[in-house]
Amino acid sequence: MVDPFTLEIIKNGLVVASEEMFYAFGRTAKSPVIYEVLDYAVGIADAKGRGLVSQAPGVPGFSGVLDFTIREVLDKWKNEIKPEDVIATNIPYSGGTHLNDVALIMPVFYKDILVGFIANKGHWSEIGGMHFGSWTSDATEIFQEGLQLPSVKLYMEGKPNRDIIDIIIANSRMPEATLGDMEAQIASMRVAIKRIDNLIKRYGVENVMEAMEMLIKDGEKLSRLRLKSLPKGIFEAEDYIDDDGISDNPVYVRVKVTITDDEFITDFTGSSNQVKGPINSPLPATVSAVREVFMAITDPHAMPNAGYFSPLKIIAPEGSIFNPKKPAPTSTYWESMSYATDLIWKALAPYIPEKLSAGHFLSILATILGGYNEETNEPFAIVEPQPGGWGACSDSDGESALVASGDGETYIASAEVYERKMPILIERIELNTEDGPGHGKYRGGLGVIKDYVILSKEAYFTVSIGRSKFPPWGVNGGYNGPPNYCIIYKKNEKPKIVRKVASIKLEYGDKISLHSAGGGGWGDPLDREPVKVLDDIKNEYITVDIAREIYGIVIQGDGKINIEETLKLRKELKGKRHNTHGT
Repeated sequence: MVDPFTLEIIKNGLVVASEEMFYAFGRTAKSPVIYEVLDYAVGIADAKGRGLVSQAPGVPGFSGVLDFTIREVLDKWKNEIKPEDVIATNIPYSGGTHLNDVALIMPVFYKDILVGFIANKGHWSEIGGMHFGSWTSDATEIFQEGLQLPSVKLYMEGKPNRDIIDIIIANSRMPEATLGDMEAQIASMRVAIKRIDNLIKRYGVENVMEAMEMLIKDGEKLSRLRLKSLPKGIFEAEDYIDDDGISDNPVYVRVKVTITDDEFITDFTGSSNQVKGPINSPLPATVSAVREVFMAITDPHAMPNAGYFSPLKIIAPEGSIFNPKKPAPTSTYWESMSYATDLIWKALAPYIPEKLSAGHFLSILATILGGYNEETNEPFAIVEPQPGGWGACSDSDGESALVASGDGETYIASAEVYERKMPILIERIELNTEDGPGHGKYRGGLGVIKDYVILSKEAYFTVSIGRSKFPPWGVNGGYNGPPNYCIIYKKNEKPKIVRKVASIKLEYGDKISLHSAGGGGWGDPLDREPVKVLDDIKNEYITVDIAREIYGIVIQGDGKINIEETLKLRKELKGKRHNTHGT
């Protein structure tokens, strides 16, 4: 048996192998959604496929799907997995999210011993389907969303499977970018295999496999320890998703969270059945959503591996919006997946105020803007999430201009990268003071306004926006935040406010203006410290009128607070709000 010091070195070596794979993919990929946004995740699993041993910081929304993809590969190929095979899968129901997110799996062998698996799941910008960019807000079945890869061997014992690769290239509107991302993905995985091979050569295969086992056991020990600190009982929440993109009907969702000393149970029974539009969240994505919030309330810095998630039990009836059946479309799965996280968040926030904020803008505001560049005669595409405002905490204001919870480690691509490579002008990106935050004793953070101007003869725009009808929620008397929305400015037409559009045609000079929401407030706005209200006025986050109407702060002509009038007004407003039962 290996000594504990050597075991610790091997365990850290496995973690570093994941991290090096992560950075190698980001440095070598072809598409901005990978090298700028970092829309991917990587990890290492044991040979039994029980779950991840280590995972590098990546998209939190992928934390629950990598192990599903490995089990999918094992179920199909079993004893037919060979050294240097590369297996591709993107089937949402069994191991994924939507078809753009392609997982590549490579086995790790030492001689004839299967040591484990490498997993890398990244967003391919174009994989066919009925619209440019593949994912869309108007699909009604998965067959409209792109090419399906049901655990196919992309490489066989190190040699490219040309038939499969040719099919991928033939189905992509941007084959060069798709192929470049695929090859970068594989190259990064070989980096991880090389690092594991070095560990095996130095410490022995038995010790490396024992270290994998210990990582999972350590994760479970820490998780169960953290679980004991959570409040025990049953906690419930309900909400509505704006619509499914096909009809305007709101979609009801709910959760019951049961916390014991041994289990963290989330039951989504009672939520809507799967819907016609593409917002359905596959079960692996729903599991990911639960894992996100579980880590947030237990230990955000813990290793996200199979052991850490062992106390979780997720109930999502088959055929529901949180566990759809084929051929349900899942292009914009994040619109419901994010609600799975947010429902648990909403249920627990009043009971764990030191760990959970009020509601945030939630929606990814996922954007596709693409077409053909006349100067280069090549296709171009922006595929990116947008930042927004997070909710206030019980002791501080919310953060501004951050990505949504499910996108965690992703970045906002720089305007210069897009403007240098594509016929697009980023005319404006600024804090959204027009719509403001959710007000409270502690206010929510601010969203952003981002304007794209088209500089080509034609381009196509797709967007999916949620939390527009049902904005971010406040806590303990805090106000809700404003909605998310988008304004389309086309020549000779009136500006149009939209939530979801699919491949709408734009021309030179047309403009898209995205408005992300501010987060919800925490506590009664009349309890906010006057000096903080004054600071918000000076920073142009709120107006003098809002300071008076909502916060009860009276500003004099010299810009200072009139203390006497403020005390009088606050007393008056408190009486009115009490008589009308709050906000």
